[in-house]
Amino acid sequence: MTDKQRRIGVYVCHCGGNISDHVDVDQVVAAAQAEPGVVVARQMMFACSDSGQGEMERDIEEQHLDGLVVASCSPKLHVVTFRGVAKRAGLNPYEYTQVNVREQASWVHTEDAQGTTDKAISLVRAGIARTRLTEPLEPIVVKTTQRTLVVGGGVAGLRAAIGLADIGLGVFLVEREAELGGWVGRFDEMYPTGKNGRALIASLIDEIGRRPSITVFAGAEMVSKAGSFGNYQVGIRVGAASPETLTIEVGSIIVATGFDAYQPEVGEFGYGIDGVVTLPEFKELIEASAGPLSYHGRAVRSVAYVYCVGSRQGDAEPGANAYCSRYCCAATVAASVQLASRDALVHQYHLYRDMRTYGKFELMYTESRKLGSVYLKFADDAPPAVAQDNAGHLTVTMRDLLTGGEELAIPADLVVLVTGMIPCKNDELINVLKLPLGRDGFFNEIHPKLRPVETVVDGVYIAGACQGPKNSSESVASGLAAVTQSAVILKKGFAELDPLVAVVDADACTACGVCLDACPYGAIEMAAVTARPTAVISETGCKGCGGCVPMCPENAIDLRGYTDAQITAMIDGLLEVAVA
Repeated sequence: MTDKQRRIGVYVCHCGGNISDHVDVDQVVAAAQAEPGVVVARQMMFACSDSGQGEMERDIEEQHLDGLVVASCSPKLHVVTFRGVAKRAGLNPYEYTQVNVREQASWVHTEDAQGTTDKAISLVRAGIARTRLTEPLEPIVVKTTQRTLVVGGGVAGLRAAIGLADIGLGVFLVEREAELGGWVGRFDEMYPTGKNGRALIASLIDEIGRRPSITVFAGAEMVSKAGSFGNYQVGIRVGAASPETLTIEVGSIIVATGFDAYQPEVGEFGYGIDGVVTLPEFKELIEASAGPLSYHGRAVRSVAYVYCVGSRQGDAEPGANAYCSRYCCAATVAASVQLASRDALVHQYHLYRDMRTYGKFELMYTESRKLGSVYLKFADDAPPAVAQDNAGHLTVTMRDLLTGGEELAIPADLVVLVTGMIPCKNDELINVLKLPLGRDGFFNEIHPKLRPVETVVDGVYIAGACQGPKNSSESVASGLAAVTQSAVILKKGFAELDPLVAVVDADACTACGVCLDACPYGAIEMAAVTARPTAVISETGCKGCGGCVPMCPENAIDLRGYTDAQITAMIDGLLEVAVA
């Protein structure tokens, strides 16, 4: 189509002030209206609202629009929303472009209103330029295998497997350890539910045994993945003495591999000294004591808890982490309540940076103080020191900010280092699934609120503490969310994939093989499509990353929706300068 033939609608969102506080929306709308092919240009308080969507739908129908540009927030948030607008109004959803003027203009240039507005105008011009060259595309439809692989046999994985089976999907459950249960299976009373962890796991394993659609592989690992979304061929290595690899077919994969506990270095906060233990060790110690707490045959009359060991430390210790592990404060407070309920005479001292008993756990923190626990706050740059005298007695020294920085020496029969969660070492699994990691080393979801269990790999979901520190209830909730996402895709028997994938011009391809090495997903192969071999890209295997496009020396690869012509037009739009 030529520019004059296109009928494009442009909608600039105020985002409730997130954009309009720093961008002159009137200027942006006026500049868009002057662009070739634009027949409608409007501003909206909230483009994503029902009324905003309705107005766009009416314009598409009444103005016979064949292109749509929405200048608002990140495409991560509302691509599906505005594609739905286009589809409901009879416009091909792939002739819609979202321009991110919130994150890329308003939020990053708050001190220069005119400069921010000029940048927003340039971004919108680029979006219009791309839209002029869009073509109608149709989703790639694939049949789906109604089975799911769950990787990890902890509480999240077990609950997910049961949920999948109950909605009629086949399940393969793979656990690396010889027994199911994970961390929850190691404990008795747990917060926040107060349930017995061992009993809970035993009941879940019993429920799994009642469901013939669930196949369990314990002492096994996922070692390979082939195929494409909805039809994955997965290799499972089973057997320790004489390992063999089984191939199973699944439509989706739920990763629920859990976490490891931070292990302090010898000497870190006194670790290695007799009587200095980690939080998991302390929890097991409590549960091993039927009555008053004892350690190596000695009665424990005082306990000092040192918080944030291995968390919020940055480079202070080798292997320590900058992030807050989130669950540790509440777990430690719960343990102190459990101990106090058994032996009210034990003195308990909590040495913390900040207490983060989030949500309703604040009530548990109050209960702990009522039961006699003493809370002392230390400065970030002055952590407590743990020492042992010649007689074997432990002393923790610190400066308490709550008493004006007074130095305290606390005698303790037991020192508990409150250690947090760290990511499991899953290098082989990460390599197989190509899952992205966050800066904290945990698996990354697409969006923490809107798409909390989905990953950038279609049909692969994450659940539980493999994506960040969680308690057992939160882990189960995310496991069930992953079940729902799998069911949405698999139960209807087919899935629709974005057609924004790479394509090869067979006449220009010289079969040099450079693109094969460039593709991180293994979606390209050489095949004799014509009289000679050429590169062939699997539509269902391609993720549309575009990594192969610039690598081709013959310029024989293009990316649908983001063709060379469209990208060039966008660059020209960005560089366009108004003539005074």
